[in-house]
Amino acid sequence: MSQLSEEAILRIERPDRRLWTYYVLSALAFPPAFPFVVVPLYFRYQTMRYRFTDEGISMRWGILFRREIIIQYARIQDIHLRSNVVERWLGLAKVLIQTASGNATAEMTLEGLREFEAVRDFLYSRMRGVQEVSHGKASSHSASAGSEQGGNELASVLNEVTHELRELRLTLERRQQSPDPHV
Repeated sequence: MSQLSEEAILRIERPDRRLWTYYVLSALAFPPAFPFVVVPLYFRYQTMRYRFTDEGISMRWGILFRREIIIQYARIQDIHLRSNVVERWLGLAKVLIQTASGNATAEMTLEGLREFEAVRDFLYSRMRGVQEVSHGKASSHSASAGSEQGGNELASVLNEVTHELRELRLTLERRQQSPDPHV
C-alpha cells in the first residue's frame, strides 16, 4: 500500500484543507457568480465527513439538505482517480467509486484527499477481500481472506466443491488412461 498504513486510512474523517483553496479557485473562475458559488462550497467543505469502517465507507455533507452515502466494500466495482491541473498543483485528487448500481457516474466521490493513492489501494484490497501481509504482499488465496471476514461458511463449501471436482477429474483421467475398466 502507498505510504499510509491501514489504521491511518481508517482515521481519515475530513478532506484536506487544500480542498477549500481548490473550491475558492474554482469559484473565482466565474467572478460574477462568485458569491453565489462560494457559499454552498464553503458549507460543503465544512460539513463533509468520511468514515472508513471494516464493512464499508460512508460520506456525508450538507446543512439544509443532508446527504449521506454508504457503500460496502463488497459492492465496489471499480475505482478511479481524477485530478485536474489545479488539483494536481495543490496535491489533491478525487477518488471515484463505482458500484453495480447502473449509473454511468460514480456512486461516491471522495474529494480533497492528499493520500488518494493509498486510499485507492486500500479500497482495492478491501473490495477484493484481500488482506495485506506486513511484507506488502497480498494474500494469495482470496477464499482464506474471505473466511477471515466472516464468510467462512461459503468459502469452506466452495473449497469442498473444488476439492471434490478436482478428485473427480483425476479419477476420470486415470480411467481413460487405464485399459482395465475396474480401476
